[in-house]
Amino acid sequence: MNEARKAWVSLYAVAFALMLVAAIALMASSLGSLRSIGLLWISSVLSLLSVGLAVASVLVPRRG
Repeated sequence: MNEARKAWVSLYAVAFALMLVAAIALMASSLGSLRSIGLLWISSVLSLLSVGLAVASVLVPRRG
C-alpha cells in the first residue's frame, strides 16, 4: 500500500472514530436528561471535525 493510500484511509478511519465518539457523547447527554449542554457542544464539535476529515480524505490525491 503506497503512502497516499495510507493517508486517505487513515483520515477516513479517524473521521469514523470521531463520529462514533460524537454519538456516544450525544447518547450520554440524552441519558443525563440534557442537564448540561456541554456534551451537546462536544458532540457537535466532534461531528464537524469528523465531516472535515472525511472530506479531506476524499481530497487527498490517490495514486496507484
